[in-house]
Amino acid sequence: MTAPDPDRAMPPLFPGRTGGGVRIAVIDSGVHPGHDHIDAARIAPGVAVLADGSLDTGPDAVLDRLGHGTAVTAAILEKAPEAMCLPVRVFREGLKTSAAALVAAIRWSAAQRVDLINLSLGSTNPAHEPVFAAAVAEARAAGASVIAAREAGGVPCLPGMLQGVIGVELDWDCPRARLGLARRGDGPVLLASGYPRAIPGVPHRRNLYGISFAVAQVTGFAALACEEGGAEMLFELAQAT
Repeated sequence: MTAPDPDRAMPPLFPGRTGGGVRIAVIDSGVHPGHDHIDAARIAPGVAVLADGSLDTGPDAVLDRLGHGTAVTAAILEKAPEAMCLPVRVFREGLKTSAAALVAAIRWSAAQRVDLINLSLGSTNPAHEPVFAAAVAEARAAGASVIAAREAGGVPCLPGMLQGVIGVELDWDCPRARLGLARRGDGPVLLASGYPRAIPGVPHRRNLYGISFAVAQVTGFAALACEEGGAEMLFELAQAT
């Protein structure tokens, strides 16, 4: 059986919306502003967060050397091309960091008065729940919606599993132009494709893919939703599709 094409053509969910005026913190491996899929004019000054939670604002602090954050940012800007992205680099040598770095990244993002905080990954250690809950509360008080992976490999993930966070799970059958909705014991969760923006001539499974890009799809849609009333309306929209 042939898998459905994640890029199959569908009518837009937010006709005429571009994400203009929406500020998004992208907590990942930074960004490479010279990449073909990145509009450097849509990248605002960011920061690198070290493992101990300290900040680095040097000239190359957010330069992506892994490619992951660039692909995530590209997936967001594909849907919301006029949004402004603030790169928050927490991944350096690989896609692994500390809870202290993630918490500091959320807090820094909230202080920048962003509308959305995109967090591709997170912690599977339940002992970290109190510090993540406090950081999420701080972000919400500042007016930011946190969008994060709800699970990683079937294991609940922080902060995506917390109340007040827009939690995201993978749905490989979901087209990239749509969202799905699932009911879990602790509330609704959004479902999205795990494929990034396509590279012409490169099969989807030869590119980066996974939960990070499902989160990015939701963040891109959330930026469009912010123009119409707020990111939370995605749950109603997903239910209706």
